[in-house]
Amino acid sequence: MPFIPEFNRRNFIRYAAAIPLLSQIAARNAFASAAAAVGKNTGQNVYTRLGVKTVINCRGTWTYLSGSLEFPEVQAAQREAAEHFVNMFELQHAASRRLAELTGAEAGMVTSGAAGAIASATAACMAGSDAKYIWQLPDTTGLRHEVIMVGGRSAFDNAVRLTGAKLVLVATPQELADAINKNTAMIYTTHLGEQLEKENAIAKKAQIPMLLDDAAGIPPIENVKLYAKMGLDMYTFSGGKGLRGPQCSGLLLGRKDLIEAAMLNTSPWEGAVCRAMKVGKEEIVGLITAVETWMKTDLSVLNREWTARVERIEKLVKTVPGVETEISIPKDGNRYPTLHISWDEEKWGYTVKDCVQKLRAGDPVIEVAGADNPSLVPAVREGNPKAASKEQKRHSALELVSSTIQPHETLIVGQRLRELLSAARKAAPSAT
Repeated sequence: MPFIPEFNRRNFIRYAAAIPLLSQIAARNAFASAAAAVGKNTGQNVYTRLGVKTVINCRGTWTYLSGSLEFPEVQAAQREAAEHFVNMFELQHAASRRLAELTGAEAGMVTSGAAGAIASATAACMAGSDAKYIWQLPDTTGLRHEVIMVGGRSAFDNAVRLTGAKLVLVATPQELADAINKNTAMIYTTHLGEQLEKENAIAKKAQIPMLLDDAAGIPPIENVKLYAKMGLDMYTFSGGKGLRGPQCSGLLLGRKDLIEAAMLNTSPWEGAVCRAMKVGKEEIVGLITAVETWMKTDLSVLNREWTARVERIEKLVKTVPGVETEISIPKDGNRYPTLHISWDEEKWGYTVKDCVQKLRAGDPVIEVAGADNPSLVPAVREGNPKAASKEQKRHSALELVSSTIQPHETLIVGQRLRELLSAARKAAPSAT
């Protein structure tokens, strides 16, 4: 039996709240129809001319969706940087000094993403600044070559392995302490808070360098100073995600001796194992500018703007009876106001995965966080049973991340979701 419309007070209030947005949608559709009638094409750009569709990104700063959109200041700085030649060795060291001033770390380095930072840091901890060993990698004969991975394997541990390092997997602080030996070169962790403090204390006692991978740790920008105050040996952030710098950039910050060694094991040094992880003058200048811009940015203002975007979408989808929503900010990374949309998948006969696929197959393409990860190498699940179990667990909600949704896209997304969920509800095999 199909669903029967529910004209109760709650649904009336939801619909009334959405009326101004529905009116804007009607006006927008009328304008688009008029433009099409006179042959005006408003959708051409450098990507469509290549036959590539642009995406409405409601999923967040995923690399396969090209990260984030750069700050205007970053774009301007990169254009200026592109107009001159420069000695890259001098630029790297100048960038290191400026990053130290901004963050409180002893030194800093612009890398080819957070994964590039992981590789450069690992090489630094094994080969150090010795030219003989820098050239020897990934052959680790005679070197400390074990990297302790706290929490087990991840999709990014190949950034450690490509340097020749051997992984040692641990789960607890006690296991970490027990695993340290004469071959331990580095400790890798993604933990924050009290767990990070415990692991850092163990690393300090054993005098083993530790790297914190907090790729999604900005915002807040205060984290660039927090870890320096904690005395972490090294820590990294993605440059092309929350920092809104160049997509192919990352930050590696920490002890001066380790950062200097990381530079020597990385491009532009010919013969270094991380030579392939090249960053250009534009990325270096652009990422420094991104950090400087964040230092002058009020996150509370951004959070209000981002929240308003997902609230507009929320008002539209809530006009569909049976749909529940919630807006929250995650605490462990990717800290943006996020809209969660759920319904009774079993009674509707319509899953989160179904909705994700419909949105992705539409025009325009809309990407949301749901039950899949199109950029994950399938075999990664085999190497990490815990991650496999988590990945396969049934998702119960769509997630729309506000920071990558542009203001003019909110009505498009809200209306498309409203259409899909309304159709799914009406086609449901049973009603409540």
